[in-house]
Amino acid sequence: MGISEKLSKQLAQVLSGDPWYGLPVYSIIEKVSFETAYEKPAGSAHNIAGIVLHMLSWSEEVMDRMNGMSAQQPSSGDWPEPAAPDEQKWQQYVNDLKLVNVNLLGIIQNFPEEQWSEPTLDERNPELGTGVNYEELVHGLIQHNVYHSAQIALLTRIING
Repeated sequence: MGISEKLSKQLAQVLSGDPWYGLPVYSIIEKVSFETAYEKPAGSAHNIAGIVLHMLSWSEEVMDRMNGMSAQQPSSGDWPEPAAPDEQKWQQYVNDLKLVNVNLLGIIQNFPEEQWSEPTLDERNPELGTGVNYEELVHGLIQHNVYHSAQIALLTRIING
């Protein structure tokens, strides 16, 4: 099994499969009502809608980097502000996250095996996640998704009791 296949399987498992640690990202998010998505408990830095937009932004940025673009903050921002609470808008955020990951999985599956160990175009900057090779970039996004899905699960429990 090549790197492309391994990474695409790992990302798909975290997003919608059966990861060993519990529920995948989409199962966690799909249980969130739009009211819960926009509520921000006291002391929280972000609400769930904002975390989903952050995950979407960084998935887009990783896709751009894999397509040969120089690293930058995501074009929609690191932490985009969600619009006013709206059920359709919430559903659009969830659908957008799924769509960008379908596209990203396609890029990963078709990425040339010999390029996985090549460095991305930029010097090392931990805050931007730059200066790593393409395999490390995708592993970083997988870890990022797990981290934020856990935040979403915890916020959901705090809000809904």
